[in-house]
Amino acid sequence: MSALLRGILAHPLTKGMDVDDPRTTFLRREIIRRKSFLKQIYCEWYARLAVSVKPASCVLELGSAAGFFKEFAPNVITSEVFLTPGVDRVVDARQLPFARDELDGIVMTDVLHHITDVVRFFQEATRCVKAGGEVLMLEPWNTPWSRWVYQRLHPEPFEPQSDWSIPDTGPLSGANGALPWILFERDRERFQREFPEWRIESIELLMPFSYLLSGGVSLRALVPGWTYRPIRWMENHLNQKWWAMFALIKLRKSDGPASSVAN
Repeated sequence: MSALLRGILAHPLTKGMDVDDPRTTFLRREIIRRKSFLKQIYCEWYARLAVSVKPASCVLELGSAAGFFKEFAPNVITSEVFLTPGVDRVVDARQLPFARDELDGIVMTDVLHHITDVVRFFQEATRCVKAGGEVLMLEPWNTPWSRWVYQRLHPEPFEPQSDWSIPDTGPLSGANGALPWILFERDRERFQREFPEWRIESIELLMPFSYLLSGGVSLRALVPGWTYRPIRWMENHLNQKWWAMFALIKLRKSDGPASSVAN
């Protein structure tokens, strides 16, 4: 039934296209701009991330091609794993082309849960990001509500019982939406042991219904754009530990081992 529903609601711009095709990612940027409700979600996300990108800083954005974060942080270095219009560099998160301590930070939106070797990524981030720098990300999160939605209505795998690895089937088809929760909640102590340079500064849970109602980048919108503010007001009054579908995660690099103090 969920597959049938996704077929009926599939967005006409990318319906039937391979998610690993760079053209799909490029078209998704157009979808985000055309769908008023979805665009407002991204504007809210980007505004939150841009606070940490100072004008003179050297910050890398991973997985930039479908979005428009550079409009909020003009000095950010945009990147994608494949060649596509509108990005500054082709970058593999598992082998960052930057010198030691060259970056002030790394930002990403819906990217971490596609990185097939997160251990290698954090080794690279530890090398490239200077002390005091940040890794900021907006990612899916595991709650009773989100787990039901992601496992029934979303095409990507969502496996909270999995390990840290993701099958390397393609840049976007390889995924586990539960990976951020696995790293920073379920296996938080292991993450801190393996990467003591990184402190989990905060994890803010948010958006129980907005993204679902927007249809995301692959489905048609279920609500008009003018409903965004009242829906977000309603969402903010819910218990996010039960209902949130996303998390804003902030990690900060220290000079040595640090404890996890996430909110």
